[in-house]
Amino acid sequence: MKVMVVDDEEDIQSLFKQKFRKEIKAGQIQFHFCLSAEAALNYLENQEEASIVLILSDINMPGMNGLELLRILKEKFPDLKVFMITAYGDEKNYQTAIAYGADDYITKPVNFDSLKIKIINLQ
Repeated sequence: MKVMVVDDEEDIQSLFKQKFRKEIKAGQIQFHFCLSAEAALNYLENQEEASIVLILSDINMPGMNGLELLRILKEKFPDLKVFMITAYGDEKNYQTAIAYGADDYITKPVNFDSLKIKIINLQ
């Protein structure tokens, strides 16, 4: 399963690689990282979008934020699963994410055990 992580913080990459070390080594999960919503859209529009099954996107990013990305993703790629991740558990963002079609809404710090279960259940 190919998962795209969209987050402007570069250290997220090493965190995900560490937390999913066993799944990556076993070939169960492949990660692709994008540092912006724009980069994620560019990748999806220029690659075989079908290879990405799930997108994990931060909400607060410079430029296009995660909620804007979510809205566009659900219009252009309605079959993609999108989990929104935020450090701010505010109700307005939650309601907007659900209205735009988010498949899940996760608050930081991320519970990686719970996230692994959610990802495995998508397969």
